[in-house]
Amino acid sequence: MTNQTATNKFDRIEKFKLNPKCSLSELIKIFEEHRNHIIINIKHLQNNYQRKSIKRVQGFRDDNNNLITPWLRTEYRDNVEYVGMGSFSLNRNTATINMLITRKVRLVKVEDKTPTLEVAGLLVNDLTSFNNYTIVSDGKINIKSLQVKISSKKTFDLLKEKGVVVDQEFDFRREYTIRLDNLPLVPSDGHYSSIDGVFYQLAKIKVISSIISAYLKDKSDVFLSEQLDELKNYYFSKNIYINFPTTNEYSDIQEALANGTVEARVSYKIDIGSQDILNLGKLHSANKFLNRMYQVYDKKTGEIISKPKFEIAFHENIAFRHKQLSSRIKITPVDEFMKQIFDDFLGLDNNDIVVDTLTKVGADSLVQVLQEHRNGNTVSEEEMVTALFAANNKLKEFASEIYRDKVSPLVFYIDSTGNLPREMDAKAMTAQEIAAQYPHLQFSKDEQEGTFFVIGNSIISVYKQIEYYSKNVAVTMET
Repeated sequence: MTNQTATNKFDRIEKFKLNPKCSLSELIKIFEEHRNHIIINIKHLQNNYQRKSIKRVQGFRDDNNNLITPWLRTEYRDNVEYVGMGSFSLNRNTATINMLITRKVRLVKVEDKTPTLEVAGLLVNDLTSFNNYTIVSDGKINIKSLQVKISSKKTFDLLKEKGVVVDQEFDFRREYTIRLDNLPLVPSDGHYSSIDGVFYQLAKIKVISSIISAYLKDKSDVFLSEQLDELKNYYFSKNIYINFPTTNEYSDIQEALANGTVEARVSYKIDIGSQDILNLGKLHSANKFLNRMYQVYDKKTGEIISKPKFEIAFHENIAFRHKQLSSRIKITPVDEFMKQIFDDFLGLDNNDIVVDTLTKVGADSLVQVLQEHRNGNTVSEEEMVTALFAANNKLKEFASEIYRDKVSPLVFYIDSTGNLPREMDAKAMTAQEIAAQYPHLQFSKDEQEGTFFVIGNSIISVYKQIEYYSKNVAVTMET
């Protein structure tokens, strides 16, 4: 089976009528570039929107499965009909596009609607809510049209040229309907970047970022621990985002499926990997791998720390060494790959993986701090935390650029068309066939039923998963 007949593996793919003027992907780029000149009728959007995920409600369930709701809630500061054009993001392993809408909210007590104005020494009277609306879900249009107003004639003329505003003249007072359901998802002449080397680039970033995140879990480069406690009590993250606890609206998935509250759909996942590691999901978390492969001990007393976590990694007198592994533990390519990075980060080896990666993303301050620590010089916790936060942001930004430029467009094309791009010619293989060729690969239950393509030194995986979503749920009051 070649890439041109791979559609047989995607039994839900539809044939698209390609419009030479504009695809949905191109329209999204226009929206992004001209977002300051377009406003959206939010009430129309909410009234015609079908959720594509499980509705979550604010609160948590106690031991008796009773819903305990927060003592605070948000209210919109406005009751407007129009909101600014949102920002757009492509999912990293499905043909899904989300539009993020922001609105101003206030935080009030549930009991008496008293507004909360200050928390932990910060003014919180000008907050923003974030709501994602799924434009495309698993290669299918989820929002048929948007009702918009346009303030720039140049923007209007461009949309008219692309055929999405038809037979109408510009009027900044007028509301226009932009249909999305009659557009092809991708352009017929699109070109897609090579993915050679992309997996290991992302894998190095993910492992280093996982180590840093594990160390920084309960730390802040801005606030004291007492401030963090107060922020948490008022449902704020340490980045000052509203972060209410949420849980599924249902308590029993089978009951929700039976009464029609929840429905199931098939979703196709597309991952990239190498000939040894099938995808990034095979990598262990930092603390799990630390416990798997390393012994942490006190250099002065020799005491071994049981179930250590990375939060103590830079404590005085804490040291690391390799575990004597049981013969029952099978070392995999994932272990070998991660061990190089961990040895480098922990100072047990010096293979330049961490330094090279940090330098590439511009995290020079952490390179210097880690070198000071490796040389046995004293580094204050404040200096270490500041450098780690800055580095982690740069790592995540760099990874996001790789996904945006190389991975997500390719994933979107494959999932929305059922084929590889024309420039990627490869035979479709089953899990059994790919495993025979690359015996180190490990497969989940879903991946065992997947389809695989070898592209250069990379492997593209396509496999089904069952997703659940809440049926016909209004979103008007979400914050």
